[in-house]
Amino acid sequence: MKGKVVLANDHGAVELAAEVKRHLEERGFEVKYLGIDHEESVDYPDKAEEAVNEYRKGGYEFGVLLCGTGIGISVSANKMKGVRCALPQTKYAAEMTKRHNDANFIAFGGRIEYPQPVTEILDAYIDASFEGGRHARRIEKMMALEGK
Repeated sequence: MKGKVVLANDHGAVELAAEVKRHLEERGFEVKYLGIDHEESVDYPDKAEEAVNEYRKGGYEFGVLLCGTGIGISVSANKMKGVRCALPQTKYAAEMTKRHNDANFIAFGGRIEYPQPVTEILDAYIDASFEGGRHARRIEKMMALEGK
């Protein structure tokens, strides 16, 4: 078992959530699934809040958030203290968000056509490590912006 991941989605990413959940489990993660498996409308800010609050309980490596575009749910999560939720569109961006930004959440859109499979983009994030150094200083500055 690699660790625990929290996963949440709204109605705009039901299929993608199932794919991501299955992929994470195949990689050895325990997934706390807080999403929905139907296309009846739910509000993505509520799903973001639920996932972040679960993550804050501790013991999670990272969180994955999904909505139609990934934008609304990532913006919502980033409003919450301590969250750095990235919305990468490629494997390179996903790798860099872990290496340089130490993102603790990653978001995707169920209605977005990505140039690479989402599972490969997610893997690039998972397999990368935070570099620290000058990036730690920048994260400190980034997080100091909360509440301004």
